[in-house]
Amino acid sequence: MADQLLSTRVTWTEKLHFRGQAEHDQIVAIDHAPPLGDGNGLKPMELLLMSLASCSAQTVISLLQKMTQDVRGFVVEAEGARRAEHPTVFTEIRLEYEVEGVSLSAEAVEKAIRLSEEKYCPIWAMLKPGVKISFSYKIQTV
Repeated sequence: MADQLLSTRVTWTEKLHFRGQAEHDQIVAIDHAPPLGDGNGLKPMELLLMSLASCSAQTVISLLQKMTQDVRGFVVEAEGARRAEHPTVFTEIRLEYEVEGVSLSAEAVEKAIRLSEEKYCPIWAMLKPGVKISFSYKIQTV
């Protein structure tokens, strides 16, 4: 048995629309594009990209704070390329980090991203063996 057990639930509402929820968390609308769904929620593959981006974002921002970097703004954009035939898995994912702050060190930003990739982000670790994941970053001084 795993050291830590997590659970979620998705409940069908209509067509291909589901309501996703984890214990004590907000509800997430999940849907498919028309005509199978109404497009009134996130698609599962979008949720996967968002999971990778948010997992990495949490580790990177916490590492930058520990490195005493004065971060004032932080965004991670994720873009995934999928193969045309089924299963339409991601073949490549690109992460772009936009870090805004005062006197930020490019070395610290890159180190935090690399640590996210190599050690701290479990989503990245799970996807990495089957998907080419690359990243870039931009630093904006305020």
